[in-house]
Amino acid sequence: MRILVIGSGGREHALVWKLCRCEGVETVFVAPGNGGTLGEENVVHVPLAVDGIEALVDFARKESIDLVVPGPELPLTLGIGDAMARAGIPCFGPDAYGARLEGSKAFAKEIMQRAGIPTAESVVCTDYARACDYVREKGAPLVIKADGLAAGKGVVVAATVVEALAALEEIMCKKAFGASGDRVVIEEFLEGEEASFLCFCDGTTAVPLPSAQDHKAAFDGDSGPNTGGMGAYSPAPVLPDADAGVMAERVIRPILRELAADGHPFVGVLYAGLMMTSTGPKVLEYNVRFGDPECQPLLMRLDSDLVQIMMACVQGRLDAGMVSYHAQPALGVVLAARGYPGNYPKGMPIVGIEEANYLPGVKVFHSGTKRENGVVTAQGGRVLCITALGDTLEEAQEKAYAALTHIEMPESQFRTDIGRKGILRLQKQKSQ
Repeated sequence: MRILVIGSGGREHALVWKLCRCEGVETVFVAPGNGGTLGEENVVHVPLAVDGIEALVDFARKESIDLVVPGPELPLTLGIGDAMARAGIPCFGPDAYGARLEGSKAFAKEIMQRAGIPTAESVVCTDYARACDYVREKGAPLVIKADGLAAGKGVVVAATVVEALAALEEIMCKKAFGASGDRVVIEEFLEGEEASFLCFCDGTTAVPLPSAQDHKAAFDGDSGPNTGGMGAYSPAPVLPDADAGVMAERVIRPILRELAADGHPFVGVLYAGLMMTSTGPKVLEYNVRFGDPECQPLLMRLDSDLVQIMMACVQGRLDAGMVSYHAQPALGVVLAARGYPGNYPKGMPIVGIEEANYLPGVKVFHSGTKRENGVVTAQGGRVLCITALGDTLEEAQEKAYAALTHIEMPESQFRTDIGRKGILRLQKQKSQ
């Protein structure tokens, strides 16, 4: 089997790593890939951009690709699923209509309202003055979101009206996120603990993955600016496995029914970002692909053949019995360039990755790296995700941070508290 993975981040390295280990896989092509994917066996890099839809389709046709796996959201929102369907090539991902769940927060709110999904009260604004008036009227705290794609960074949690107005100016006037800020969603602030809930979907059937928890803030204690994610672990004690079926019925299957009724059955991974509030779980947002860095610990735990699952989704024959996981928790810590998510340096040499990979139950996934003449250098804000399996969440945490000590990279930063909330929750549950 010949597979094409699209993307260059840590999620894509994890996908490539897992797909290479599936039965019957001959070659995994990755466009454009990174320094980590280049180090995997039976992998071929393809110098194509993730937004070059026509070129990607031409390559898939020319190379007789059996399955296309888009990693990031951009090619999905640009219609890679539709284009591959027209070419008769199986693609694990939704069409452009379904991808609007992530591509437009306003569209996602509309679908949520139609489907009766519990979510934050919100308003959509295209007029800057009207948005400012609404903020002054409602007061703070509020959440300001750029409507379109912003690489996971177009969300501002404003504790005061002044902060909310400043966010509106940055997003709508100064165009901090380009055209994505032409329209904003202003939401009520929800209190609680976040959880990531993902399901494999074949258009009608949804099979849950174990829960996970991302760490969006740049610094310890969930302080600092939002990032693409500084670490993740699975499962998240705030969302026990026993609740997965009920959660899928509450926040995933109603969305599948709405999209199917619109004539656009959703195929791929549907990801609900949840806030576990005192009045119950509410959806913060939907993503239409694996999260990054949630993908890394989730795929470390996956005990099933990922290709078989993906093909079953594409062919509309997904069954819960196809998906099984190791009982061991997994945890990943992101090593980033100092300054991320703001300005950061590039080109720093990285050593110690192989030493970390030799440790039992550890895998170092590359995000923003390049490999030339055997030397790995940092080329992005998020550089590596050091991921480990453990018999307990605490052990997985210890192993990931122990592996991190083997890696040296100048001008780096990382959070030291990935998994702490989950460990404290488990300790509290045990003492009760």
